Amino acid sequence: MSSCHTSFPISFSDEPAEDQLCVLILATFIRGKKEMGSSKSKQTPTDGSPTKLDKPWRNFDWKQNNRLKERLENFHLSNPDLTHVKLLVAGQIGAGKSSFINSVNSAFQGEIVCDAQVDASQSAASYSFTKKLEGHHIKNAHGDLPFEICDVMGLEPEELSGLQPDDVVKTIHGHVKKRYKFSENPITSENESYIETPSLSDQAFCLVYVIDANTVQFDSADKTLLKKLKLIRKKITDEGIPQVIVLTKVDEACKLVKNDLKQIYHSKTIKEKMEFCSVEIGVPMTMIFPVKNYHDEVDTNDDVDILILKAFYQIVRSANARLSCGSSQK
Repeated sequence: MSSCHTSFPISFSDEPAEDQLCVLILATFIRGKKEMGSSKSKQTPTDGSPTKLDKPWRNFDWKQNNRLKERLENFHLSNPDLTHVKLLVAGQIGAGKSSFINSVNSAFQGEIVCDAQVDASQSAASYSFTKKLEGHHIKNAHGDLPFEICDVMGLEPEELSGLQPDDVVKTIHGHVKKRYKFSENPITSENESYIETPSLSDQAFCLVYVIDANTVQFDSADKTLLKKLKLIRKKITDEGIPQVIVLTKVDEACKLVKNDLKQIYHSKTIKEKMEFCSVEIGVPMTMIFPVKNYHDEVDTNDDVDILILKAFYQIVRSANARLSCGSSQK
């Protein structure tokens, strides 16, 4: 009897009926295994397409919207002498710092708010629309809440362009007056906008890095930007200043999330981007929050609000804990 081969067609002309049946069964089995292997390889994305994880990698309660609002609206600062705690947002140009501030206010007020000016032009990603130190009070329908978010000029990928790390650090320490116009030259004590002896109300007690999820995989052109972020972190970590990363534009970075925002913690793509930020910048995963800012909407949305409020609640809690320790400059 001739030996069995996996190639087709197989000749049965000289074989007994029983042997022909055995060969046919074996050939069918081998063909089935090959097709299964081919099917599996097709099911595994190899082109960077979003992958949905079977289980969410972070537990998240999508029904805590009202509870978070209530906690924040009734929040008491650890220092009763202050009327508000200052928070500073910094990050790459075009990442959505101003949009994040507007989204926080929108979530509290139940309508789209645009207090912080945003540049929607195509050139927004190449230069910083915010040039001066701006303060924005967070409000609900009844008035001011005890939080102020300060917005600074965006960090640029060129070494000597745009906002410099020293200016971010000095702003945190309260040495920079509001409306000061930033440049590539860091502020000095000789400048009229320099505050020599800042009060607690001048100082910021949490730094929020706002990073565009589309550009998380920093290429060679963005290494300088990454270097700036690391330098800022190094200078303020020893002083116990908490740092939070807000990862924006998650809907643009992942089609799964774009189709359904509630899939954000099922997205392998978003998880990997957050892990990359954690490793490269040094902020732990527990302090990284993916969000979608309001962009072209005319009404608020509970799913957008809950991600914004959860991130903001962690920012506020961290800042308040640091405020209880006194000055942000040791």
